[in-house]
Order: sequence, then structure tokens, then C-alpha cells
Amino acid sequence: MENLQKLIQNIEQVIVGKTQSIKLSIACLLAGGHLLIEDIPGTGKTTLALAIAKSIEANFSRIQFTPDLMPADITGVSLFNKENNDFEFRKGPIFHNIILADEINRGTPKVQSSLLEAMNEAQVTVDGKTYELPQPFFVIATQNPISFAGTFPLLTAQLDRFLLKISLGYLDSSQEMSMMKSQSQQHPIKNLQSVLHIEDILELREQVKKVVVDDNIYKYIIALANATRNTKEVAFGVSHRGSLSLFRICRAYALVSGRDYVLPDDIKELFLPTLLHRVVQSTDHHNNEFVEKFLLRVLEQTPVPL
Repeated sequence: MENLQKLIQNIEQVIVGKTQSIKLSIACLLAGGHLLIEDIPGTGKTTLALAIAKSIEANFSRIQFTPDLMPADITGVSLFNKENNDFEFRKGPIFHNIILADEINRGTPKVQSSLLEAMNEAQVTVDGKTYELPQPFFVIATQNPISFAGTFPLLTAQLDRFLLKISLGYLDSSQEMSMMKSQSQQHPIKNLQSVLHIEDILELREQVKKVVVDDNIYKYIIALANATRNTKEVAFGVSHRGSLSLFRICRAYALVSGRDYVLPDDIKELFLPTLLHRVVQSTDHHNNEFVEKFLLRVLEQTPVPL
């Protein structure tokens, strides 16, 4: 747990004023999930991904999604080698520990599917051969909430593959001043040192599995999920994968918070980041503002089991 505090503090050297976003990102990594960040350009999404990678000595790859990107540009391709008269597989950028899938909604559905399959299976298949991805394998995907021209929005079933969806948002005035001063000479990410190793992350993932979850916590998660299902206000409530995701992230978040047990407050804190992108108002569109108000009402009206 002391290691996790060191990790948070290390990333805070380059990501100013966003401790909670850092904690959520680390919890997502430890839970074995993937992260979707929906925010405007210039709020630190790339820096966050790179800071996590450098802090744990993980290899890092940034994939810029564009309409002309092909699945092979992500997964890799088999090329014929004349010297040995055989095909050789050249790995694509997906074969890294930390992947920044930048502006994922600018890639075509076919390309999006190739990434999402890798996220789900932790492996890729090319020309009938399956290749395991390195562990830990953590995808941080980004999308711009404002500019939707020329984009291919992720479907609800695809969004469901992301354990968390967060937004970094703007800094306040004092935080922005601190950020500007920290970059007066050069960006602090240049000199950021590692404080953990990828082996430590794998060990911490095992510790997450030992975090104690009381039966009342299970009951609380199920009660909240059922409250989203037994209503006509939304077309689709929380799926079983959604409730399982809330359970998984709560255990990881408890560990990041320095505890070996889950509290009801963990569920309340993680309810929106885990479920907002999984609940659909109607079959023809996704209204984030409506769904957020609906989920907050569910949270308020559902008592914590005693």
C-alpha cells in the first residue's frame, strides 16, 4: 500500500490537481480493466498515460485513430521473408503494456473492433495464429465530447468493455499556475523516474483479489443494479457485467485507498464512473446528462443494507 502512495505522488509531479483521476486510473489498472477518458484536447490525457507507463517501467505506445487506420496497423502483419521462404509476424503497437488509443471514435468500426477484441481477450489473432499480449496490458482510450464530425461513436456494447469512463476537466486558477510554473523550463515528464516495476503491478493485482468484501456490499451492488433495471425510465439498465465491474473496481480502489476491505462509500464514489457509460436512456441515442441524473437518483433512493 505504501508502494501505491509512492506511485500516486510520482504521477502527481506531472499531473497537477487531479489526485482522484490518478487514483481511479491506477485502480482501473490494478483491476485488470481499461479506461475511457472523454475530454477536450489539452487536459493531460496523453501525459497521464505516459506518466503511468514511466512510473512503473512499462513500455508505452500511442495509437492515433484516423479514418484510414487499418486493423493491421494496430495488431501487426505477416510478411513473407525470402531468406527463409516463410512468413514472419511483425508485431504492431498493440504489443505494449500501456496503450493510448487516442481519439478512438475517429477510427472505423472495423478498427475499433480489432482493439476491443484485444482488450477483451488479451490476445490478437492474425492469419489464424494467436499471439498473447504482454501483461499488464492496459488501454487508455480517449475521445473528444465536442467534435463529432467525421467520427464513429462507440456502441453501448463496446463502451461496456471499458471498466471506467472519466473526465479530467479543467484546473482551477492556482492549479493552472502550478502547472505553468512546473513547465517553465521543460515538461516534467521528461525527467519522471520509475517508482515501481511491472512485476509490482502484477503482484498488486493479486493483492486486489484478497480485499475483503462483506455480504452487505454484494447486496448493495445488486440492489443498485436492480434499481436501474426495474424501471421504464431507461431502455437498458446495468448489465451483469456492469455490476461485476463495479465489484472489481471497488476492490482495487479500496487497495489504492490504503484498505484491505471495501466500504459502501467506495461504491458511491465509483457508481457513476463505472456505470454512466453502460446505461442507455433509449435505443436511438445516449443522453449523458439524463442518465447521470437518473443514476444519482438511484444512488440516493437505494439504502445501504445493514
